[in-house]
Amino acid sequence: MTASHGPIDPIRLEVIRNALVAASEEMSITIWRTSRSTVVREILDFSTAVFDAQGNNIAQSARIPVHLNSMSDCLRTILDRFIPLEQWQDGDVIVTNDPYSGGQHLPDIQTFRPVFVDGRRVAIVGTLCHHVDVGGGAAGSYYADATEIFHEGIRIPPLRLVDKGVLNSGVFEMLLHNLRQPDETRGDLNAQIAALGIGERAVARMARKFGTAALTAAMAAILDGSEAMMRAALKALPDGEASFVELVDDDGQSEEPIRLAVKITKTGETIALDFEGSSPQVRGPVNNTPAMTHSAVYYALLAALGGDIPANSGCYRPVTVKLPAGSVVNAVFPAPVAGRMVVNHRIATAVFGALAAIMPERIPAAYYAISYVYALQTTNPQGKRQVYFDIEVGGWGGHAGGDGASALSCGLHNNTNAPIEMVEAKYPVTFTKYGLIPDSGGAGTYRGGLGLVREWRLDAAEGTLSTNFERFRHAPYGLKGGEPGSLSRTTVTHPDGSTLALRSKVSGIPLKRGDVVTIETSGGGGYGDPRGRDPERLDRDLADGLVTQDAAATRYRRSQGKDVAA
Repeated sequence: MTASHGPIDPIRLEVIRNALVAASEEMSITIWRTSRSTVVREILDFSTAVFDAQGNNIAQSARIPVHLNSMSDCLRTILDRFIPLEQWQDGDVIVTNDPYSGGQHLPDIQTFRPVFVDGRRVAIVGTLCHHVDVGGGAAGSYYADATEIFHEGIRIPPLRLVDKGVLNSGVFEMLLHNLRQPDETRGDLNAQIAALGIGERAVARMARKFGTAALTAAMAAILDGSEAMMRAALKALPDGEASFVELVDDDGQSEEPIRLAVKITKTGETIALDFEGSSPQVRGPVNNTPAMTHSAVYYALLAALGGDIPANSGCYRPVTVKLPAGSVVNAVFPAPVAGRMVVNHRIATAVFGALAAIMPERIPAAYYAISYVYALQTTNPQGKRQVYFDIEVGGWGGHAGGDGASALSCGLHNNTNAPIEMVEAKYPVTFTKYGLIPDSGGAGTYRGGLGLVREWRLDAAEGTLSTNFERFRHAPYGLKGGEPGSLSRTTVTHPDGSTLALRSKVSGIPLKRGDVVTIETSGGGGYGDPRGRDPERLDRDLADGLVTQDAAATRYRRSQGKDVAA
């Protein structure tokens, strides 16, 4: 069973590859069916993966790229700096959430478990869940006023949560005592541990069925195969350089825009990305660590090059990323990072913008490019504290083949919407509006997808609101003459009719019974000159209420159903 293994035949290789993906999906289903919080169970903010015995990502569930592209970085950091591979024992579960130990941000708790067969370590399985709260200065742990990571919640260094099959209950309880929603976190963390057990058994079955040598050889071949496909896709592109600059609104603590600069150099079968010229790390909590930035880069490249390449660590080998130390894309300890998706999405759109010069027919105009995260802290009728956490989305950019999708979650975060009926049943809020925003998609030959409005009323006596939003000043860009998408905004309307316009990133905004919160997200950018839009498409937009008559006349140069001369 442990004998060396020569080349593995392609049919068996595909069987094993798909079996490893199936093991990841089994873990994913386990978390979905056994978790407690709405952020995990409904929004599906979690990921699962299988790694080889050295910590390389081999297979993953169809979950969240920003997680999956970084989990191997976290695992490798644990192995290199904290708990060497030879110290991992059968039944161990290693846990961490520390961004400066390879993690994402503090709400994202990662767990890993080794797979042993006949005393030999053959693989590692892993999970990552976004937990509804990990402490810190604001409910939901998105504290807009944070200036260092110590303001953002409890940090868990890489340690054994389970030691050879025995739960470290002291660590578990210490963690729960530092959270606002301990019951939900207990349930979600137990779901992660259960999923690891499912994954461990699935991979062990494979090793016993095919032999550990064959499984090890297959894992190496899977990595090599993805690398070869990535190199072939890059080789098909013309060599050259391209640059792009994106501007993020701010860090929530100043009005200064944040500059994201990238230069792409494509040479033969390799590609290099240099972020020199990006802003220094900022005071507010939107900084990215290298694991975060790499994750957005890998997502953008894989999305641009096509979906046929199996996503794993092999894909990353032809890619070189240069990140200036102390910059917003490579922040150094103890910079705050809880709101890192503000910058992370825009790293992806900056890469897309540069790639548009290299592969113009493949790249769409910019999407909404922000996880619209908000958290409401309030109490239910029984007086128990509750944290309602949600994530909204916006419109995709138009592209050479058609209009952008409306109100669709971007692949980088790949979340789903929380059903309003479920939210109303669990929290003291009533939804008063939920739908698409007319004219929010950028005008173009191919229109940008529409953003959405989600509006709710607070029914409890009081509450506090925190938001981690973006696109209030810098709209999603258009391409090929297409117009930008709409800007975002958040408004609180009081029972007396007075209104309060909120900044994009806020914490602790007081709400009273009857206050109505209106969240409007950005539409995607347009693609191509709006005057080139097919009249039949525009007529359908008008009939469906996606574009108004005024926009048709002013942005598309149409009047009474006919073109207006330029």
